[in-house]
Amino acid sequence: MTNKIEIRGYCEERFEPVKKVLAQNIESGSDIGTSFAATIDGKFVIDIWGGYTDAAQTREWERDTIVNVFSTTKVMSVLCVLMLIDRGFIDLDSPVANYWPEFSQSGKEQLPVRYLLSHTAGLPGFNKVIKMETLYNWEEIVNILAAQTPSWEPGTRSGYHSITQGYLLGELVRRVTGKTIGTFFREEISDPLNADFYIGLSEQHDSRVADLIAPPPIPNQLMENNEELRAARGFFNPVLPIEKCLTREWRNAEIPAANGHGNARSVARIGAAIACGGELDGVHLLSLKTIEKAIEEQSYTKDLVIQIPIRWGLGFGLNSKEIRLGRNQRAFCWGGAGGSSLVMDLDEKISYAFVMNKMTNTLLGDARSANLGRAFLKSK
Repeated sequence: MTNKIEIRGYCEERFEPVKKVLAQNIESGSDIGTSFAATIDGKFVIDIWGGYTDAAQTREWERDTIVNVFSTTKVMSVLCVLMLIDRGFIDLDSPVANYWPEFSQSGKEQLPVRYLLSHTAGLPGFNKVIKMETLYNWEEIVNILAAQTPSWEPGTRSGYHSITQGYLLGELVRRVTGKTIGTFFREEISDPLNADFYIGLSEQHDSRVADLIAPPPIPNQLMENNEELRAARGFFNPVLPIEKCLTREWRNAEIPAANGHGNARSVARIGAAIACGGELDGVHLLSLKTIEKAIEEQSYTKDLVIQIPIRWGLGFGLNSKEIRLGRNQRAFCWGGAGGSSLVMDLDEKISYAFVMNKMTNTLLGDARSANLGRAFLKSK
């Protein structure tokens, strides 16, 4: 693509290099439509977007465009549980079964809450093949997980709970509050912060949703020879065809690890509340003490699913030599399949988020978001 792309929105002059990177991503064809936002001390210094919401490039990406961000949704689900921990309704070291009695099966009687958050519970996938449509049946999924035997001794290793973590945390929220996690998130987080993000998207927002553009298929030979991708294939059960992630059924369901919809502005604003110690613009979510507990190292081994060492906190990936997040050790993050991401830093009180519709095959990290993040930090 050779046409110059107009990047719209707000960007402080010192961050013009970030704007140029976003434009280059679209002009080169690396992106189709995208948004990037960054906050310092809870205030937006960048809130920009550009490109198109469809592969044919006929509909412009607008200020209020939203898109499925896949596992960036996990930040929102983790935050819900951290808030309940902060309020004293959940104890990190109490067995999950104290709150969800049916979970007390198959050797999980004493499995503590912290293992669900740190991806060390041994429940990274389903132990039987399920259809994508089963993900829309909350009761069936949580009953499967309650009965399931861990794949390894819980607490000894991490293995990314790509789809299952959302249901595990969501059921915990439901048992404690009587509300679905999508409802709790809306009432306690997104509405108070005026953040345009949803776990379970109503039909009224469909006209604002950008089309997801699937990455090229991975050749079978490459899949078989790539340990990282082979492991991921084994745990992505069920397979999620991108075209089915555009349906009303997928959007309407609450799949708290994968089907959140938002844009960079909403993701960065929620991240700003965390980066600023749990409070933003008079909205108190949780205490700094609980956030600091959430970024204490829980596990730092080669993740059995992602196949690289990950330094896990309670739901967040922490700064490490394998995952560099900037200048400070109290920087932390997570992202989603295809490339979306959110980075937060308690020391500098910053958050920045990248959201797009053209997906890549990367399982962890994305050159587009990495380049934007480096440009932001260098310009700060």
